[in-house]
Amino acid sequence: MSTVTEQVRAHVEAKPGVHFNALASDLDIATGQAQYHLRKLRRAGDIVAEEIQGKTHYYSREYGPWERRVLAFARRETARTLLFHLLEAESLSADDLADRLEVARSTVAWHVSALAEAGILEKSYGERGRVVVTLTDPDATQRLLAAVRPSLTDRLVDRFTRLVDGGLGTGADDR
Repeated sequence: MSTVTEQVRAHVEAKPGVHFNALASDLDIATGQAQYHLRKLRRAGDIVAEEIQGKTHYYSREYGPWERRVLAFARRETARTLLFHLLEAESLSADDLADRLEVARSTVAWHVSALAEAGILEKSYGERGRVVVTLTDPDATQRLLAAVRPSLTDRLVDRFTRLVDGGLGTGADDR
């Protein structure tokens, strides 16, 4: 395989769950070039692609569907921080998460719903009908979070979204 194909494969292995734009940016390759090499690796069965919440993420074959979802969400700053808080506290109310994350309640509600739909956490109802959130597999989640270091591009987009969220007070999320 070509050197660029090997670079793309190595990048996907080093950054599981990397999405297309971050991969092209990190490797400083053109969009068409990234598409070509990713398609080549997918056809060979060397990598797996999965669209999660509107972004296509790439993984080595070692990750199963649940692990791929955790890795994809872990690349998003608000979701990643939410997961860290749940690892630390085991379970939290949605209101406590909003306070800890310093984001709008609607942002937390969106993330909690998306993470619950992905099977990463569970929602239950505590006293006075408050939503309480717990991780479905804390040990595996912790292991997968350790494998993720978001790119500068990911962090800048997440922070811009949080800035807009705080400035407008509308509860925008970091999708």
